[in-house]
Amino acid sequence: MAQTAIEISNVSKIYSQTGTYAVDHVNLSIEEGEFITILGSSGSGKTTLLKMINRLYEPDEGSITLFGENIAALDPVLVRRRIGYVIQQVGLFPHMTIKQNVAAVPKLLKWDTAKIAARVDELLSLVGLTPAVFKSRYPAQLSGGQQQRIGLARALASDPKIMLLDEPFGAIDAITRMNLQDELLRIHGGLKKTFLFVTHDINEAFKLGNRVIVMDQGRVCQFDTPKNIASSPADGFVASLIASSREQEKFWEGLV
Repeated sequence: MAQTAIEISNVSKIYSQTGTYAVDHVNLSIEEGEFITILGSSGSGKTTLLKMINRLYEPDEGSITLFGENIAALDPVLVRRRIGYVIQQVGLFPHMTIKQNVAAVPKLLKWDTAKIAARVDELLSLVGLTPAVFKSRYPAQLSGGQQQRIGLARALASDPKIMLLDEPFGAIDAITRMNLQDELLRIHGGLKKTFLFVTHDINEAFKLGNRVIVMDQGRVCQFDTPKNIASSPADGFVASLIASSREQEKFWEGLV
């Protein structure tokens, strides 16, 4: 039986300026090894929810446990070092080589030099970049897609059990984005880690997630498999998302 990786219990986050909910009493249980996508429009609460999992934000109500540990009782820095985090802007250190970027967290954890070097080579190969070619380069010498691969490698460096990905492919061109989606599915399948991936793209959410969280105005509207959401939308908002995707399909059919 799979272990519960993330338990979110009655979690809320309130905007201090307005008193309205950014995240409104959310309850979720995610099993180890799942690939969960969080789908919603801007302002739906998906990024806020993700940031509460690694304690960049603190909930105003409720609790979050990772593998049975309440993260509120842990050192926030320790929590973040246990979690891989990938964002749209990548956030590579421009003055450091690719090798130094990927090695940043293992170095903080005081891994020995040989172990770090082996891990860098392993991860560059995993994300499809030849170590001998890329590890001495700097971020400015890479394409956007290559930088995003390095961001993923860096997030995986300390071998975290949980990976949080906040619209990592949002600024990437369509062809590269599709290739990166395929690569991410391959990587997840080989590692069996728990992935949470935020997106506003329904096609991306349904392609990647074995289950999808649909959010609107801070609430979870539906949490189910792509097939079940498509066949049985839980409310009007989810139904409108499905309808909009099907309208796009009709547009392309009309061009053939």
